[in-house]
Amino acid sequence: MAETDNGAAPAAPTPPQMKILGQFIRDLSFENILSQKPVEGEVQPDIQVQVSLDARKRGEGQYEVISKYNITSKNKNGDETLFVLEIEYAGIFKIDNIPDDQLHPFLLIECPRMTFPFVRRIVSDMTRDGGFPPLNLDNIDFIALYRQTILQKQKAQAAAEANAPKVS
Repeated sequence: MAETDNGAAPAAPTPPQMKILGQFIRDLSFENILSQKPVEGEVQPDIQVQVSLDARKRGEGQYEVISKYNITSKNKNGDETLFVLEIEYAGIFKIDNIPDDQLHPFLLIECPRMTFPFVRRIVSDMTRDGGFPPLNLDNIDFIALYRQTILQKQKAQAAAEANAPKVS
């Protein structure tokens, strides 16, 4: 181990720390369309899940991370919608010792990963209480989702720049 000028060993870097201060449902909607208009023939559900993430600073070292899930079940045999579930789930996090260049991916990968099991349980309960078999969401690869979001933003920015009027 290297010594500092005064002969003491250098202090070890402080490890990153994350603490969940709170989590809650911001918005929840479940619509059982099947009960409003019966579907003819056999019902074979096809589930589509869309996820979007957002984060904002709340105070010194505190961040709110919002996961938005839009879940649609359609009948494979007729393309009729069976149900739609929309949920916004928020977590309030205290985060320390994360370098600024790593904070954005940390907020949109690690924080949703911590709250996902709670969202999974809520979705399961809502679909069961709505008259359907409980839906257990598959694990979500938040790293791939983050990369996909960044790539989409880069493509949109490049398209906007390409279409911007040229000033001479």
